[in-house]
Amino acid sequence: MSNFEVIKQDKISSARIGRLITEQGVVQTPCFMPVATNGTVKALSSEELKEIGVEIIIANAYHLSQRPGVKIIQEAGGLHRFMNWDGVLATDSGGFQIFSLENVKIKDDRAIFHSLEDGREQSLTPEESIRIQERLGANLLMTLDYCPRRWDDQKEISRSTEVTIRWAKQCRQVEISPRKWLFAIIQGGISLECRSECTRALTQLDFDGYAIGGLSLGEPFCETLRVVRLVTQQIPWKKPRYFMGLGYPWQILAMVSSGVDIFDCALPTHIARNGSAITSQGKINIKAGRYRSQFQPLDPNCECFVCRRYTRAYLRHLFNRKEILGLRLVSYHNLYLMQRFMERIRQAISSGNFTEFSQQAKKEYNNRLSPKTND
Repeated sequence: MSNFEVIKQDKISSARIGRLITEQGVVQTPCFMPVATNGTVKALSSEELKEIGVEIIIANAYHLSQRPGVKIIQEAGGLHRFMNWDGVLATDSGGFQIFSLENVKIKDDRAIFHSLEDGREQSLTPEESIRIQERLGANLLMTLDYCPRRWDDQKEISRSTEVTIRWAKQCRQVEISPRKWLFAIIQGGISLECRSECTRALTQLDFDGYAIGGLSLGEPFCETLRVVRLVTQQIPWKKPRYFMGLGYPWQILAMVSSGVDIFDCALPTHIARNGSAITSQGKINIKAGRYRSQFQPLDPNCECFVCRRYTRAYLRHLFNRKEILGLRLVSYHNLYLMQRFMERIRQAISSGNFTEFSQQAKKEYNNRLSPKTND
């Protein structure tokens, strides 16, 4: 039986804690999903993800359908077995990746594009995108959406809203296992009118959950927040809300305050491969020369095995010598920190001190980890 339970809401904000119950297991929300685009969270094994405490990851159905192909994954027993992941698995339809390609043609009932593998012209219908995700064995499936390339192109935003609604209706007609979740993706750029139109149309179709897409594409964060606050007010209370592509702690705090339950982003592992670590003291570039003789933990407030057993000096040495171990260790640390951060958020909501926690966390992260919000 699949359902979503809201356990408690903060008295001051819209922050809430919940349980997403699937056939594969239970996910505590608010939660952060590491990105496993090609069936792997880069540099880390499935065993390490479980060790960190990750309950859910998200893979990309488009990329996996291109290589190794759905047939191979099915022969392996599904994506869970193929990548040895026994937790909850979400898949993105690949809409964002398709529309980032050149020469994409948007039709009323499909997208036409050229394959990244061999350049051949291909098409993808909303119905086929759902069937691919079903065949991969995902627990949470996403509708095919039209993600605009520019956040400030009103003509394209209007077109993407219209097409996204039409395609969501097509996706809704596909029969999937009753134990699986189907999330609709809400588009509309920073236009409150388009967002409202899209949200109203999709909630009338009664999807299992709702994702907010087409943001974090360069727009001012105050605009992002304005849109999210509008949309979450229109999504039914009992439905999970998912913000696609957000990875900075201070941004997640703002979205949790607005009632968002699920997040994903490649940022923690992406910056780790470039030598950047997220710490309770801000973001640090471990490749910098000042860490050459610092024999202290990467983050003195972190309890992961990297911080307990390795020094900044050693990690800098690994990156300096281009050793793979360096990026693996920092990737592990960054995801460990994100999982503990989400736990702290849930604990703060549960104990009734989310506002105080949020204010303190912003002091920890906002100035030194990322650009300031305009909100």
